[in-house]
Amino acid sequence: MADVYELQLALDPPGSPPRSELALLRRHLADTAEGGRDGHARGHGYTLLADRGPARRIGGALLGELRGNDARWSLTARQKTHPDEFDGLRRSVRRLGERTTVGTTGHLRFYGTDVPEVLVAAGGGTVDRRILSVDRTVDMAAEAIPDPRG
Repeated sequence: MADVYELQLALDPPGSPPRSELALLRRHLADTAEGGRDGHARGHGYTLLADRGPARRIGGALLGELRGNDARWSLTARQKTHPDEFDGLRRSVRRLGERTTVGTTGHLRFYGTDVPEVLVAAGGGTVDRRILSVDRTVDMAAEAIPDPRG
């Protein structure tokens, strides 16, 4: 059995992050002139959000995008990760949590489970993990996604 986790992040930091923060994010995304998109940017060390393509074991696709301008930035990432990477990941998520608005920022899910642990920016640079509880199984999308008309 593998120790593979799915990490999803969606952050919209208010204002523009400092240049050093943007440079760090770009390095982790392997979004540099020297780097590839294979998880290792040449000359920049290990990257946490750089994998792209099919997401074996967790399903779907791996991605990482940083978009913005001087006034507003957004980061969206879906990556496969391993507990050996959790120390670097923890530092990055804390740093990102300091720079985003309070609320849900993503989730972490062991590949063999259906229910993720939700990551919530709680303010003051803290990111809490909240474990969802599921009391019933929903078999149909019509039941899982509420109808706004009532």
